[in-house]
Amino acid sequence: MADHPTSTASTDSTSELSATGLGDRWLAPVWPWLALGVAGVVAGGLVAAAVAHDPSEKPVWASAYLVLVAGLAQLGLALGRALLAPRAPTSGAMARDFAVFALGNAGVVVGTLADAVWVVDVGGALLVVAMGLMVWGVRSGGEAVADRPAAWVVTLLWLYRVLVVVLLLSIPVGLVLARQ
Repeated sequence: MADHPTSTASTDSTSELSATGLGDRWLAPVWPWLALGVAGVVAGGLVAAAVAHDPSEKPVWASAYLVLVAGLAQLGLALGRALLAPRAPTSGAMARDFAVFALGNAGVVVGTLADAVWVVDVGGALLVVAMGLMVWGVRSGGEAVADRPAAWVVTLLWLYRVLVVVLLLSIPVGLVLARQ
C-alpha cells in the first residue's frame, strides 16, 4: 500500500487554500481525524460534566484521557501529518494510521474501565505501532510548508516529535498504572 501518491503536482488552482497555501490534497485526508480529535475533546468534557456531581477515579481518568490523548494529541498528530509529510498523505495511509491509533485508544479506555489489563496491554501495543506510523508519515517532511521559513518548519517538526515522544513515554506509565 503506497503512503503517498506518485505525483504531487496540482493542476487545479481551486484546490488551494488561500490562508495557508495548502491544497486540498494535503488537508482532505486528515479532516476525519481532526473531527475525531474534536469529538474526543467534547466526549471528555461530557464525561467530566456527567460525573462532576459524584466523581470517581475511573470516569475522571477517562475524561482526562479522552481530552488529552484521544482529543488534543490526535489533533496535533493529524495536523502534523498534513503539514509535515514528504508528500500529500493519501486517504488510505491516513485511515490505516489513525485507525490503529483509534483502536489503541479504545483498548486503553475500555480495558481500564472494565478492569481488563490484557485489553489495556493490547491498546498500548497498538498505540506504540501508531506512533511508529506517525513518525514514518513525516520521516522527511515539510513539502506542504516548504515555502515557509526553514526555522518555522524545523520548529513544527520538533514539536511533532516531542508530541510523539511524550505519548511513547506515557504508554508504559499507563500500562504500569493499569496494574494497580
